[in-house]
Amino acid sequence: MKPKELTAPDIDRLVVDLADQGEFHVHRDVFRDPAVFELEMKYIFERNWVFVGLESQAPQPNDYFTTWVGRQPIIVARDKQGQLGAFINSCSHKGARIAHHRNGNAKQWVCSYHGWAYDTAGACIYIKDQDAGCYAEPFNKLDHNLKHVKFGQYRGFLFASLSDQVPSLDEHLGEAKKLLDLVWDQGPDGIEAIPGVSSYTYNANWKMQIENCIDGYHLTSCHPSFMNIVSRRKAGESDNKQVKSIDFNLMGQVKGGGYTFARGHAVGFFDNPVPQERGLYQHHDELVARVGEQKARWMYAGRNLTIYPNVQFAENASLQMRVIRPLAVDKTEMTIYCLGARGESDAAREIRVRQYEDFFNTSGMATPDDTIAYEDCQVGFRAGVLTQMQGYGRGMTNVVAGADERAKEVGFTPATSSTGPFTMQDETVMFGGYRAWKQFIKDGLAADGAA
Repeated sequence: MKPKELTAPDIDRLVVDLADQGEFHVHRDVFRDPAVFELEMKYIFERNWVFVGLESQAPQPNDYFTTWVGRQPIIVARDKQGQLGAFINSCSHKGARIAHHRNGNAKQWVCSYHGWAYDTAGACIYIKDQDAGCYAEPFNKLDHNLKHVKFGQYRGFLFASLSDQVPSLDEHLGEAKKLLDLVWDQGPDGIEAIPGVSSYTYNANWKMQIENCIDGYHLTSCHPSFMNIVSRRKAGESDNKQVKSIDFNLMGQVKGGGYTFARGHAVGFFDNPVPQERGLYQHHDELVARVGEQKARWMYAGRNLTIYPNVQFAENASLQMRVIRPLAVDKTEMTIYCLGARGESDAAREIRVRQYEDFFNTSGMATPDDTIAYEDCQVGFRAGVLTQMQGYGRGMTNVVAGADERAKEVGFTPATSSTGPFTMQDETVMFGGYRAWKQFIKDGLAADGAA
């Protein structure tokens, strides 16, 4: 059954932005309506810049990895000259997927269906039995190469778009580049994905993950088991001496908040009361000499950064990269990585990995809590008699336009700032994502003459 068609006025009703009057409302249909999901895939994931990976995932000539842009299968590859590019993972002949593995190194891909071959620059280099095929001239004039996808790179972060009608990647990232710098500059030669990757699905909407990454309000109620274990370790009741994870019981003593940016990017942060327990601190002197005291302080802080619409860099423990792939209105695939500074010491790397396993990994003590909470919400969304939610009010009287003093420390200018005691646990940091969500969909409808 084809989902009902939505118009711009429908979208306006789903996200009501009256923040200047102290109100911001998101309708539950944003999370449960298949028609909304179709618009998101079409106008947010398939007509926008989407994160596709790190350059370290394909470091050598002819290295490649496979991923998705919206619903489209993608190959990101270095050609034999070492130039990165992206293509649709579909043979020009009958459409079969040509690269089957998550990653690898190959001088060419050969379609296992009819034997057409392509090099790592996407060029069709062989059509099986072409001379005997009795092809007509129109066929010979066709472009047989893989379909190229618009590709962009900021430092070691890789992005692609299915549409050429997008702003430059520099414009898309905007001021959020300064937050990506805080990730990349953790090592003098940048960061890399540590070998090992996990994927899992949860039965709820993709925007639950977008919200949760910048939601400080859930920590003490959603993760009590983790908090209890950390407390027992501190009390000497555990033989686990490998890892010291963040103690959320200390959060009442620190400052925190959030910042929104144009095009949906956002970051939530809190000052780290024990930076010496971070793996990054193993290189403290080198770090401070290279980036300065203030930038190092921001690197040690707990920071959860969302680059809209599909990647998050979470640093409240270790450094995790989450890549979000919506599968349906009520199903989402997550692929997660532990990141580390290139060339860091074994001691620093061990701390990163142990903290990642402890808190973030699929078997860690936070990820299952979060995904169960998302699924509980999705079950609750089935209550069609309920429309609005009351989950966007915290921090409303604290948020200000532009940069506050903390943002000015490292020189970024957000759309909005909201900082104060961490216990405020600001929710206005979610507004930027929904403002972008609304604008992307309305712009797409207008471009298609459906506004």
